[in-house]
Amino acid sequence: AAALAARIRSMREMDKGATVSTILRQKLLRFNGGLFAEQSVLPVDGTQLGLLIEAAKCQWRDVEPAIFGTLLEQALTSKERGKLGAHFTPRAYVERLVIPTVIEPLRADFATARDEAVHRANQGDLPGARARLRDFLEKLCAVRVLDPACGSGNFLYVTLEHMKRIEGDVLDLLRSFGETAPSAVTVDPHQFLGLEINPRAVALAELVLWIGYLQWHFRVHGRVMPAEPVLKRFANIREADAVLAYDGQPVPVTGKMATANPKLPGLPDNWRAHLDKHTDTIFVWDRRSTKIDPATGRDVPDETKRVVLWSYKNPRPAKWPEADFIVGNPPFIGGTWLRQELVDGYAETLRLIYDSIPDSADLVMFWWHKAAEATRQGKARRFGFITTNSIRQSISRRVVQHHLSAAPSLSLVLAIPDHPWVDPSQADEKKAAVRISMTVGAAGSCGGDLVRVVKEISVKHSEPELLFDSQHGKIQADLSIGAGIVDAQQLQSNIGLAIKGYELGNQGFLISSVEADKLLSFHPDYSTVLKPYMNGDDLTEGRCDRFVIDFFGLEENDARKFTELFEIVAANVRLARNANTENRTKEKWWLFRRSGEALRLATAGLPRFIGTTRTARRRVFQFLPKELMAESKIVIVASADSFHLGVLSSQIHVCFATAAGGWLGVGNDPTYNHVDCFNKFPFPDCAEKQKRHIGSLAEELDVHRKRAQAKHKLGLTDIYNVLEKLRAGEALTEKDKAIHEAALVATLRQLHDELDAAVADAYGWPWPLSDAEILQRVVDLNTARAAEEKAGTIRWLRPEYQAKGELLLDGGSAHVEKPKAETAKAKPAGKQPWPATLAERIKAVEHVLAEADRPLTEAEIAKAFARTKESAVAEIVETLCSLGRARAGDEKGTFIR
Repeated sequence: AAALAARIRSMREMDKGATVSTILRQKLLRFNGGLFAEQSVLPVDGTQLGLLIEAAKCQWRDVEPAIFGTLLEQALTSKERGKLGAHFTPRAYVERLVIPTVIEPLRADFATARDEAVHRANQGDLPGARARLRDFLEKLCAVRVLDPACGSGNFLYVTLEHMKRIEGDVLDLLRSFGETAPSAVTVDPHQFLGLEINPRAVALAELVLWIGYLQWHFRVHGRVMPAEPVLKRFANIREADAVLAYDGQPVPVTGKMATANPKLPGLPDNWRAHLDKHTDTIFVWDRRSTKIDPATGRDVPDETKRVVLWSYKNPRPAKWPEADFIVGNPPFIGGTWLRQELVDGYAETLRLIYDSIPDSADLVMFWWHKAAEATRQGKARRFGFITTNSIRQSISRRVVQHHLSAAPSLSLVLAIPDHPWVDPSQADEKKAAVRISMTVGAAGSCGGDLVRVVKEISVKHSEPELLFDSQHGKIQADLSIGAGIVDAQQLQSNIGLAIKGYELGNQGFLISSVEADKLLSFHPDYSTVLKPYMNGDDLTEGRCDRFVIDFFGLEENDARKFTELFEIVAANVRLARNANTENRTKEKWWLFRRSGEALRLATAGLPRFIGTTRTARRRVFQFLPKELMAESKIVIVASADSFHLGVLSSQIHVCFATAAGGWLGVGNDPTYNHVDCFNKFPFPDCAEKQKRHIGSLAEELDVHRKRAQAKHKLGLTDIYNVLEKLRAGEALTEKDKAIHEAALVATLRQLHDELDAAVADAYGWPWPLSDAEILQRVVDLNTARAAEEKAGTIRWLRPEYQAKGELLLDGGSAHVEKPKAETAKAKPAGKQPWPATLAERIKAVEHVLAEADRPLTEAEIAKAFARTKESAVAEIVETLCSLGRARAGDEKGTFIR
């Protein structure tokens, strides 16, 4: 008891301060900024106390504060990590984002202040030089940096450290100009703002910032102790939801509430079936728990594992503290997993109040949207986020495109589109992206640096070593430079033909081909509802060993006539559908979740159609038989025309589809989003002879591959991997050689080469072309076709089907966007006004020199500005030369940056 009381007294002294500690009998610093405000003591035994004593003997002076992020993540349960999307970001990754987002703009500000100070010093005005640097230092110490998902504060800590380095450079320069008085201001933790929903992380983030600040203090000042209290309570890290604000606390949804407002976010269509009549509270399945169906042995939802459906009063977008820069690593939760990882009602409410963000966008895009909005409106200078690499996918890309094309506009000044995460082998594919992207945004229209990872060197127990290359230009919403693929428009000529396959909603509709053959031998009439089935992997591997029970168009009593098939579906599907919140899916339990009316209409009467997997390392199109039922991971093109197959199989289309579709998955494989990849792709309008030639090559290609798959059981990915090695001149392994011989890959290569040349000829284009040339030509042709369609000329791909007016669109996703109005041509730029301040003049002269393609004389520089003298320019050029930011050219009076 006495020891406990002593420890509590010590904490009180550290909180309030004491001239001499009654316990230690020596001066004890007042620590508190809230750290010891709560004077409670955890019970420790002798072993634990010994460990604490040993830890206290260690040198903590140089501990890396970022390590606390790892400790926090390991302290979270797997469920907490999933809910928060929590993930520790390595120091190298943090700096890769912090430096271009925050430090480079501040370094540029410092360079401007330094140039002006040097100019004044050269003119003999040392007081003016010192005043200019002190002014910059005051502004630096007022800069605010926000991490709206700060976790343990690593981004803020690293930013603080780099800003302290700038502060040190300013103080060094001040001393060189004769400054002797100590600075009255300093970069400290109050400038670094954080929002975090986890209270443990909030406390940890504050501690990390103070550790980093004090480490810097002792490096600079030696043993000089900081002013008391050592830790100040700035309340700069807040426990708060960064995207959703609401009044009071969430409340359970009741039957009374549902009756009054049947459109409450997350409310099931059949909410009365979820109502607990004793409490008048609506409970829903927790989306996790399953049980074994005793009849089938399958996992089905366990309806007894229920959670409350929550409602939020007056929901609205959360407000963020005002900040000059926004940077961080928001939660990694994919759009399709939001409802499972977050409490029921939250995800739906979030979608409701952010109606400009597509429903399937990842959670991180809510942060991206808010930061981009603040930056465009001038409330922040820049923002930078780590996101999942699905930011390049069609859904999330819409958010980026909205801000890039809005007024005022946003530009991406840095983009790393495809970057590895820390440890792919341990990543949870459901919650954490194996590949990430980094983006930095700034207001206005300007170019940026597109940085690509060109080599990854694996390092055991650490993040990989990376090699980069960089390209400067206008960065598009798909994180590319070059042709404006994201501006391409959907073409009416293509609408209604590319449709994703059937969405079963339950694997209980499937049976093996052996079982199907047995049933069909006894019941031949079952063939009208029992059909061969393929998913994406089946299509790639060339196998079809399952059948699907398809009761489309039948009411329950009609479906019962297929007795054995109905029993299979009843046993395997009905129980699982009981937990479904959609009335249609629950009540029509014997039907697919999405029955594919658009696909059925588009393929009706066709002897075959074209298919490709939505996500695949190698993009391959092939003909499929009319009776096949393709799963939703397959995109179907409703055409039996081999000319269409040939064009789709060409390098021209594959190149465009890869750029337009994005990437996904552990293997970072290209995805074929038909709205962007097919609907926007202009097919060649060529002579019938050219069409027949392309069709003949496509037929030969299709037969050649299917022969190899059927005879040697080879997968398309393996075959095309060998083809890519041949084209790259790489050595083949023994396995590769076997595939090369079995699949006749040399012949396959020749067929593709001939097909590529034939398709290019159909367009009237030279061949070969680089990827950049292909993309630019396709985008230009898309623009021309869109203009034609606006004028009334449509080059239908299947006029006998499309032009009848009976088109059924794929869930409305094939919406044709109206062509954008042409913007007025910009007038030629005139002379720039001569800036009012010296700092702006130095920056303006340096910019003129940097943009020039040859050395300029002082007179030529002066001509770039309105109402300025050559002598004024000469003084600034002299300053730039003294700083090494410009140099004299080969001729007298000329200068180069």
